[in-house]
Amino acid sequence: MTPFIAEIIGTGFLILLGGGVVANVVLNGTKGNNSGWIVITTAWALGVFVGVVIAGPYSGAHLNPAVTLAMLIAGNIDASDALVYVLAQFIGAMGGAFVVWLIYQDHFKATTDAGAKQAVFCTAPAIRNLPVNLISEVVGTFVLLFTIFYFTDATLNHDADATVPIGLGSLGAIPVAFVVWVIGLALGGTTGYAINPARDLGPRIVHALLPIRGKADFDIGYAWVPVIGPLIGAALAAIAFLWMGK
Repeated sequence: MTPFIAEIIGTGFLILLGGGVVANVVLNGTKGNNSGWIVITTAWALGVFVGVVIAGPYSGAHLNPAVTLAMLIAGNIDASDALVYVLAQFIGAMGGAFVVWLIYQDHFKATTDAGAKQAVFCTAPAIRNLPVNLISEVVGTFVLLFTIFYFTDATLNHDADATVPIGLGSLGAIPVAFVVWVIGLALGGTTGYAINPARDLGPRIVHALLPIRGKADFDIGYAWVPVIGPLIGAALAAIAFLWMGK
């Protein structure tokens, strides 16, 4: 499997399971309706675990443009490979979101709340305050990437002959799932913790294109926050890690 395909499949599974749990919790008539935040955060963490296990041996399992940016800044991937990774992540995220809609389409029809339907695809702030919302995404992504650097520190220092760009790898699947879980539980209440530009923007585009009755608009006024915030947080995490001398 090439890194490009691995990133598509890994990111696709991540969004399938992450978007799927939101659909199960917020859409009408599902078995998991109103089961709550702990269910959502747990399934997102396990979705990361699944995506990393699948993609890890082939691409390092970035699954997230913020991870790719951080690895680029740290010198663990070159710019041309980074662009390929990001393209694959967006393709995977959009494909996963489409499959979620395909599975839950009857429940979308049974749901009248436009915000709930949109939440299956992308994030929205609990209280709309763009500067604070941006800070939330920056901090959440900083925690994710700064911790990931320390998960992979041994690889960064000792695996100079690695054939795939450094990322999470299969070994990092369990610990990174726990990090995503705690970010959701502790920091996700403000914006829904996108912490991944592809995870938010890709499905947001799919939501805009799908024939969903009574859906919300694209919300261009907010859509940049879960893209720019994670990129800033990732860059700061990489710079901090390098500044501290690994």
